[in-house]
Amino acid sequence: MLPLAAIGTVALSLAGAFAWSAGWIGGRLTAQRLVDAIEAAGPPHPGFRRAHSKGVCVSGSFRSSGEAVALSSARVFAQPRTPVMGRLSIAGADPHAAEAQARVRSIALLLQTDDGQQWRTAMNSFPFFPVATPAGFLAQTLAARPDPATGKPDPARQAAFLRQYPEAARFQEWARQAPWSDSWANTVYNGVNAFRVTAADGRTRHVRWSLRPQAPFAPLDAERRSRAEADFLAQDLRARLARGPLRWDLVLTIAEPGDAVNDASQPWPESRRQVLAGTLELTGSEPQASGRCRDVNFDPLILPQGIAPSDDPILLARSAAYSQSFNRREREIAFGAAAEAGGKETTP
Repeated sequence: MLPLAAIGTVALSLAGAFAWSAGWIGGRLTAQRLVDAIEAAGPPHPGFRRAHSKGVCVSGSFRSSGEAVALSSARVFAQPRTPVMGRLSIAGADPHAAEAQARVRSIALLLQTDDGQQWRTAMNSFPFFPVATPAGFLAQTLAARPDPATGKPDPARQAAFLRQYPEAARFQEWARQAPWSDSWANTVYNGVNAFRVTAADGRTRHVRWSLRPQAPFAPLDAERRSRAEADFLAQDLRARLARGPLRWDLVLTIAEPGDAVNDASQPWPESRRQVLAGTLELTGSEPQASGRCRDVNFDPLILPQGIAPSDDPILLARSAAYSQSFNRREREIAFGAAAEAGGKETTP
């Protein structure tokens, strides 16, 4: 089994994405408290995102298939083509990390339709989240924190976490068994939270979405990971884009009665109906230091009419944590904290 430390590392990489701004047993669990806990887990990197710190900006468009119009009145599903800007990244809070060593890869997108509405979404390469609640995510963050005496997580604390949140064992198994892709371009990205979509006739359904690559999957084995350069994924991306656009199919999976629509740790059966909503096409990339994505907060609760959040407590809490992380790094840049840290970390 993959050590719980590895699961903790994956969870920490999602830092900015999951928090809770309401009450919690034993004290108030706020976005500030959670981001504080995440920052305490490793050395500071002023001026960078608190999670998924290393990445690249991307741009392109979304071409609707028209098939999702029956599910949602969102303009993005009716408009033939919508411009897209976004970011591809790896898990973790180290902006200088070796990309091939990251177990989780991610994509964040901002789509703006011709009526001015925006849809921001953040997806990851895992098919479900480790825990069901923000309290569980905080517990995982604390359990994965290195012991100052050993530099490693405390096994007793990790075991206690798993006893309290046994759903994390499923994620542990995924992390141990699922093959690694050798490119951002051939990775499946999943929005593990459910959303409510409402059609023009007023009918509402719950869906989850995913991006499925048109590029064929190729594995990245342990030997290649150990030999790869630090910017392995970024170099591969540039080479692929030089040959032509990269494409993913946006697929909406529709919940049926009894499916967990408020628990991101519970996968839905593969037999659920799926709708091909359209195709994401990426045509360009830029370094995040100078790219348009640098100062964008990819808050997944910025949604157009026709799409609304579900009652998933993790999803409902994400906006506060995104804001907390965004404000901290922008303040560091504005007041020169990043430059004072050594002059190398001024471009998040």
